Amino acid sequence: LPRSAAPPPRTLHLLPKGRSSSYDPHRPKPPHPRRVFRGELALCIIAVLNSFAVYLMLYSGAGISSISSVPYIISEVLPVLSLGTWTYLFQTSLVAVLMLLRRKFVPSYLLAFLVGFAFGEMMDVHALWIDKLPLTPVLRVVYFLISFAALTLGIALSNHCKLPIIPTDLFPRELA
Repeated sequence: LPRSAAPPPRTLHLLPKGRSSSYDPHRPKPPHPRRVFRGELALCIIAVLNSFAVYLMLYSGAGISSISSVPYIISEVLPVLSLGTWTYLFQTSLVAVLMLLRRKFVPSYLLAFLVGFAFGEMMDVHALWIDKLPLTPVLRVVYFLISFAALTLGIALSNHCKLPIIPTDLFPRELA
């Protein structure tokens, strides 16, 4: 036989009877692994993105997310502290109440506490420049659409980061 028409070489399997090799030369190779953000990097992006989206939505006049509604009301009634500071204090109180109700200290709650602090501080940072944006009826719609898209992306990212989330999300999840 010519060399091109020769049958493929046979392989010798040295496995116990009844077992087969997991190697299959005809099985397609797995795709290249996808790039994955580290969870800590995702949390930093989430704190910046969600705080931007929440404050921009508020600035657009379209309302505020349920996560930030209580601190927003407190900041309107007691304006001695900023919205970001009230957000941080509210989220800190949620973590403390959660630990008291569960009657145990959970170290992962500290990470949620830090994310809540970063979220609140970033709201104040975004307020510094967002409050200087022009405000017309058309721009209100544009700001709302941008904030809605950013909040959607931030929430999707927080669902995939596999780390403790901000206290306002952690609280109902842990008590359920």
